Amino acid sequence: MFIQDLGWDAYFEAAWNERDNEGRVPARVTSQQRGLWRVAGDFAECWAEPSGSFRKEAETGGDWPAVGDWIALEMIARQKTALIQSVLPRRSKFVRKVAGKQVAEQVIAANIDLALIVAALDGDFNVRRIERYIAQCWESGARPVVVLNKTDSCAEPQERAAEIEAIAMGVPVFALSAKTGEGLDELRASFKKGQTLVLLGSSGVGKSTMVNCLLQEERQVTHAVRESDSRGRHTTTSRQLFLLPCGAMIIDTPGLRELQLWNASEGVALTFADVDELASQCRFRDCQHKNEPGCAVRASIEAGELDAGRLESKRKLQREQEFLVRKMDPEVRSADNKRTKIIMRSVRDMYKNRDKGKN
Repeated sequence: MFIQDLGWDAYFEAAWNERDNEGRVPARVTSQQRGLWRVAGDFAECWAEPSGSFRKEAETGGDWPAVGDWIALEMIARQKTALIQSVLPRRSKFVRKVAGKQVAEQVIAANIDLALIVAALDGDFNVRRIERYIAQCWESGARPVVVLNKTDSCAEPQERAAEIEAIAMGVPVFALSAKTGEGLDELRASFKKGQTLVLLGSSGVGKSTMVNCLLQEERQVTHAVRESDSRGRHTTTSRQLFLLPCGAMIIDTPGLRELQLWNASEGVALTFADVDELASQCRFRDCQHKNEPGCAVRASIEAGELDAGRLESKRKLQREQEFLVRKMDPEVRSADNKRTKIIMRSVRDMYKNRDKGKN
C-alpha cells in the first residue's frame, strides 16, 4: 500500500513541505486503542506512540491524533514501532462536545470528505436527531449524506425518505437495507477513489453491518437491537479506517449515545436556512416568531408549510451554542454573569418594593 491509496494529495503534500520533517515519514492513523495508534503508509502497517516532545505539547493543549489524521512519524526499525512527532493540519474534522459537564472538544474523525449519517427506519427513527447531525457535519467541512437503513423493517420507507429530504436541503438521502443489500449499490456508486468517509449514528442503526457489506467480507461484529425500543448495544468499541474495494476509505465509529454540538453556529444556520429565509420576511427584524404581527415564520407554520418542531429544534440548538460560548469565552461569560447579577438585583428590588407596599 502507498500513501496515495490512503488519500494523500497535494493539500497534505504542501502541509508536509512547510515543516522540517527530515528523518520522518508521513503516515495515516487507521485506528486507536489505549494510548496507541495504528498507522499506515509507505511501510508495513504498525503501532505508534507519541514521542516525549509531542506528548508534552498535546498535554498542554495540543491535539492528540484522531483516526483519519496524517502524522509525521519517526520509524524505529529494530522495534518495528514508530514515534508520532506531529499532526499535519486537518482539512476537516467531525467533532462533538465531550459527554458530561466538561467543556472540551472531542474529535471523532479527521480529514473526511463524506459524513454518512446513518439512521434506522425502525422504532428509534428521529428527525430531530438527524437535524443535529447535519448541523455538526456542515460545520466539520465534510459533505453530509443521510443514509436511512433497515428499509426491510419499515412499511413506508419512501415516505420517511421524503420526510428527511424536506428538512435536509441539499443533502443526498439514501434509503437502503444493509441486511438484504437493497439500495446499497446506489450508495456505493456515489463513492470515489481516494475519498474518506465516516459512518455516524446511534448504536443499533446498522453501521457495522453496512461496513461488512461495503467491504464484501465480515470484518465488524454485529448484534441485534432490543425489540422493545430498537436500541442497540455498542458492538464497535473503537474507531477504525478500512479501505473499500472501490478505492475509497471508510471510518467506522462506535454509536454515539449523545451528540452535543461544538462550535456549530454556521452549521446550524446552513441546516435551518429555510427558517432563516422565512425570518427575513418578518415585519420586524428582531421578530422572535411568537406572537408578533407580520411574522412570516408563524404564518408558514399555521399554513402547514413549516413544521413547528423544526423551529423549536433550531431554537434548542442555538441555545446550546450560546451556552457553550458563555462557558468557553471569558469575556462573554463575565458579561453574562454581570447581566445575571443586574437581573437578580432588579428582582430583589421588585420584591422589596412589593413588600413595602403591603406594609
